[in-house]
Amino acid sequence: MSPRSPSVNEELRRRSRERLLQATVELVGERGYEATTLGDIADRAGAARGLVSYYFPGKRQLLQSAVHRLMHRTLEEALEREPRAEDGRERLARAVDAILGLARDEPLLMRTHMAGILQAEGFVQCPEQQRLAELLRDTVVRHGTTDVDRDYPLLRALLMGAVFALLIPGAPMPLVTLRAELFQRYDLDWELGVPPSGTPPGGTFVTGRPK
Repeated sequence: MSPRSPSVNEELRRRSRERLLQATVELVGERGYEATTLGDIADRAGAARGLVSYYFPGKRQLLQSAVHRLMHRTLEEALEREPRAEDGRERLARAVDAILGLARDEPLLMRTHMAGILQAEGFVQCPEQQRLAELLRDTVVRHGTTDVDRDYPLLRALLMGAVFALLIPGAPMPLVTLRAELFQRYDLDWELGVPPSGTPPGGTFVTGRPK
C-alpha cells in the first residue's frame, strides 16, 4: 500500500480535530464542564485519547475552541441563509440575533464558556476564534465602519456583555431588552434579523429608536 499523500493526512487531521470539537460541544452541553472528561470527549469522537492532548493543551482550551467553532458556524449560517443579504444593517442584525440566540438555546455551554474566559488562562487564540473574528470584522465593515480596528472589538465586547447579562444565574436580563439596546446602539430596525415574538421595550422601533 502506497503511503498517504500530505494532503490526505492533513484532511484526516482536520476531520479528527472537528470530531473532537463537536464532541466537546455535545458533552459539555449535556453534562457540564466538570462532569466531562477528556476521555469522554475522545470516546464520543471515536478518537484515540492521545489525540486530544496532541491538538489541545488542556480541556479549557479545547472547550473555548469548540465554542468558538459553534459560534462561527452559527453566525455563518445566519449571515448566509436565504434570502441572502448584502445590506450591512441586515447582516449586523442577523449577527446580533445569532449570538443572543445561541446563548438562549445553549445556556449551560455558553455560561461555561464565559466563565472559562475569566480564568487565568484568559482568551484562547485559535483557528476557530480567528474565523469567528473574520466574520464579525466583515460584518462591521459592511455596516459602514470607518475604523474597523476600533469598532470590531467594541462589537465583540458588547455581544459578550449581552451574553453575560442573559446568562447571569438568578438575575438574567430578558433577551428582548438586550436586543433592543444593541439595535438602538447600532441604529437597526427592530424588524431586521429574526425578531423575537412580542413588541420591543418602549414600543415599536423605527431605525433603531422607539417611537
